[in-house]
Amino acid sequence: MKTIRLEQPNHFSLIDTQAPTEWDAHHTLVRVRRVGICGTDYHAFKGVQPFFSYPRILGHELAVEVVQPDPHSTLTVGDICAVRPYLHCGDCVACRRGITNACTKMQVMGVHQDGGMREYLVVPTAQLHPTHELAWDEVALIEMLAIGAHAVRRASLTPAENVLVIGAGPIGMATAQFARAAGATVAILDINPTRLAFCSQSMHFEHCLHHHTLADSQARLLELFKDELPTVVFDATGNRASMQESFQYVAHGGKLVWVGLVKDDITFHDPHFHSREMTLFASRNATAGDFDRVIALLQSGAVSLTGWITHSATAETFITQFKDWLNPASGVIKAVLRFDD
Repeated sequence: MKTIRLEQPNHFSLIDTQAPTEWDAHHTLVRVRRVGICGTDYHAFKGVQPFFSYPRILGHELAVEVVQPDPHSTLTVGDICAVRPYLHCGDCVACRRGITNACTKMQVMGVHQDGGMREYLVVPTAQLHPTHELAWDEVALIEMLAIGAHAVRRASLTPAENVLVIGAGPIGMATAQFARAAGATVAILDINPTRLAFCSQSMHFEHCLHHHTLADSQARLLELFKDELPTVVFDATGNRASMQESFQYVAHGGKLVWVGLVKDDITFHDPHFHSREMTLFASRNATAGDFDRVIALLQSGAVSLTGWITHSATAETFITQFKDWLNPASGVIKAVLRFDD
């Protein structure tokens, strides 16, 4: 079967590997139809992804088709599923409390173990989320949306809160969508005018702010929110400088949620932090409930992915096209790898 493997930083190869022929109980054989390309994949390619080793088959944003269902499940041949790629132990201190997304022994497909950039894959049945009447491309983006949905759930937003989302990449845009769905007034801050234009024109966000300096962005937020800073700030940049600066945008008594991950140390000024009695959250991965909610909202039409996928490649063209997607000038919003007949 066709398999794409990241051999070392900056080097993919297209190889032929043996398709699975046997697997454990409570697992399902699936055919991979789409792989969404994530910031994790870009970071792994550049050699800056935490918790990572080479060689590795990437791919954790997956749209798959059931080939041989688990006989103990209700799945049938041909079912279209999203994959929850976070494999948890079920026994640790986090799992026992239902926080499976923060398992102490977490194994993420495509990060800690080989993922879905191959034609066939065996997946624990419990990690499959069947969908109905969704296109392959939509299913491939469910994992990304679930991360945004989880971050918003972490913040316990109440209607009419003022929210700032820093970073207009796919995770930031997903977070903004779910914050809006929770009833918040949402501003999006980024340095990329193309991304901001997409948020404004395609996603219909009214407050899309181009970041120049801290003082300028603070002033514009104060003007927008009637002399108050946002009560909840999400940083989805995965950028150390932005994450450190994000403390400066939070209102007194507010919350700061780091959705992005950076392979670095973050420092902050404690008197500033304490004076606001600020709450700092990390948001990691997503839960089964987050996946189910995202699927329901997509199927109802309450969340739209129109225009999100701007670039795609086949297994044969992926290696040469991927490097182009790293260039901001390429205009990538979201790219997918297609394993078609």
